[in-house]
Amino acid sequence: MEYVYAAMLLHSAETEIDDKAVTAVLKAAGVKADSARVKALVASLSGVDIAEAMATAVAAPAAAAPAAAAASASEAPAAEEAEEEEEEAGGFEGLGSLFG
Repeated sequence: MEYVYAAMLLHSAETEIDDKAVTAVLKAAGVKADSARVKALVASLSGVDIAEAMATAVAAPAAAAPAAAAASASEAPAAEEAEEEEEEAGGFEGLGSLFG
């Protein structure tokens, strides 16, 4: 995430997003920059309108919120039952699914 944040900071500062600039931001933040990751980030951002991408990313959750609220309201009883089962099991039963 630090790499993406560095690119967003450079975009916000209206500075060109290149290898040298991203590396400098990461270094200033105390992150040891991996040159391969920096190059991959810069390459993936070439030709991308970052302002548009950020606006789309912000608008998408706002548009999805009403649908998610309706879905969560219909799933509330099932979630309560799952929480009760987890409490009965000491809360550790589902940890195995986190690791594969």
